[in-house]
Amino acid sequence: MEQINKMLGAGEPMVRSIFRIITGLLMFQYGVAKLLKFPAGTIFEKVEPFSMFGFAGMFELTLGGLLILGLFTRPVAFILCGEMAFAYFIEHFPRNFIPLLNGGNLAIMFCFACLYLACAGGGPWSLDAIMRGKR
Repeated sequence: MEQINKMLGAGEPMVRSIFRIITGLLMFQYGVAKLLKFPAGTIFEKVEPFSMFGFAGMFELTLGGLLILGLFTRPVAFILCGEMAFAYFIEHFPRNFIPLLNGGNLAIMFCFACLYLACAGGGPWSLDAIMRGKR
């Protein structure tokens, strides 16, 4: 068992970078859908730029892009964590207490994914690591 732990643990920094990139891409995708209306046919087609959903889209587009690049990963992830907690309690929680019934599963997952990244950092494949000279 120790050998398996050592083998899998060796890949942890790279997997953390991949996790950050994928989380950022998914957040970025929501920002694109809300602000740029792409792809067509999403539930976000009628989002106004200066509405609550519009401001959320601005956060997701800009901060999701920074997360993809790994630039200012910890503060960006912390802000996105708060945004997703806010989204859950404003949009989903009032519908029902149970996430499976209120549609808030993704908001909760994004919240805790970003909380993890805020605590763990962006990994070695990030602009943060390059700027610190740790790559």
